[in-house]
Amino acid sequence: MSLYASLAILTLTGAPAPTAADSACPVLLPNDVPVQGRKSPLDSLTFTMAKQTVKVCYGRPSARGRTMIGGQMIPYGKLWRTGANEPTVIFTPVALEIAGVKVPPGKYSLYSVPGEKEWEIIVNRATSQWGHENAYTKEVEAQEVGRGKVPTEKLGSPVETFTISADPATGETQRLVLAWEKTRVAIPVRAAS
Repeated sequence: MSLYASLAILTLTGAPAPTAADSACPVLLPNDVPVQGRKSPLDSLTFTMAKQTVKVCYGRPSARGRTMIGGQMIPYGKLWRTGANEPTVIFTPVALEIAGVKVPPGKYSLYSVPGEKEWEIIVNRATSQWGHENAYTKEVEAQEVGRGKVPTEKLGSPVETFTISADPATGETQRLVLAWEKTRVAIPVRAAS
């Protein structure tokens, strides 16, 4: 079932209608980087928070024999777009707390600064810039909502292609899980009070 069909059902059943911006995954340079045939395909996931559908859109790079996290491509202590191509974007119709950062309903980009033991998660209002770290200009940085830190975990089996998933909710907290190579980062997400 599509996101829009799900939202229509929620609206018909009396659940509050979402107030977030259009949650279609953005394609910023369709002529230069067409979606069809990308080495790092565009993907998305949805999860429910406060009876509303939250959507995350991101590019899925693969390691292809390279060391990515902690390597030359994504060194520890340096800003990363948390995916490939366009920035990773989260659409939320409800106020959230993402890694401890409170955000009102809307559309946000997610960046990170990977580390060996913890990652810094950055929530930013800017979503129309190309995701590459060089596009994180002073103007984009000025739109940061906040930063939060989350611990990393080591995976027993490597994950070839960068994946964002949602762990089943525990109480009022959902976890957005970033998994790639032998690294797992669980970002706590909860409805903001």
